[in-house]
Amino acid sequence: LRIKPGVDFGLINPEDDPRYRHYVDLLIELAGRRGVTTEAARTMVRTDNTVIAALALKRGDADAMDCGLEGRFERHLRNVTLIIGPRTGVKDRDLSTLSMLISQRGIIFLTDTHVSVDPTAEEIAEMTVLAAEEIQRFGIEPKAALLSHSDFGSRDSPSALKMRQAAAILARIAPELECDGEMHADSALSEHLRQRVYPHSRLKGEANLLVFPNLDSANITLTALRTMMDALHVGPILLGTDMPAHILTPSVTSRGVVNMTALAVVEAAHKAQAVVNLG
Repeated sequence: LRIKPGVDFGLINPEDDPRYRHYVDLLIELAGRRGVTTEAARTMVRTDNTVIAALALKRGDADAMDCGLEGRFERHLRNVTLIIGPRTGVKDRDLSTLSMLISQRGIIFLTDTHVSVDPTAEEIAEMTVLAAEEIQRFGIEPKAALLSHSDFGSRDSPSALKMRQAAAILARIAPELECDGEMHADSALSEHLRQRVYPHSRLKGEANLLVFPNLDSANITLTALRTMMDALHVGPILLGTDMPAHILTPSVTSRGVVNMTALAVVEAAHKAQAVVNLG
């Protein structure tokens, strides 16, 4: 690559950076009431790359961030949530993720594949709206299916009732979104099957956004489909953050890093343009 440090990009050296004290002060301001002491803040700003990147983003020294190549996803998420936090209007402080799979069959999105262990109906509705917004950035019209072991009322288990309630919430808060549930995965992907079960569904054609009732079902499906279809995984895309921040996984390829970096750059550009438009 024909790029040079200090010209095309900047480097932060945790051992010797003039902004170190400012970063420590900002971290104490943001996390001092969340159990981060002054001494801990000094150590984190010296040793934790995710904390450093998030502080750089918060201060305006960066426009977007990618992290997560080493360590546990939960630790990176905790630091991003602590420093960046959710954007205005997002109620779920744990945020959520969206994964995109690209294969010969086409493109499909799945949520939430990495964060929400057992989301409530309200959280599922919110993550569906956030995922639909992200999908529209790709120039794709979202078609969401809320998945369950129940197919349009065939079961009344707590999980099925949760997804049914989420569908009702979405019909109220996002009436323009093509979305329905609760339904089986095959009903989501086949309009013919769906019509046989419930011909009055709000969802038309094949769903391209699969919304899962919990983290187990979402993550298992993601990894199984990715392997079976030899699909390219783009993500996880962190949804609902106040600033462009994404947490990769240690298994990500170099191509995956490039893809997520490009995604973060586009997100930052959209955010900057939105600020200009408001001004």
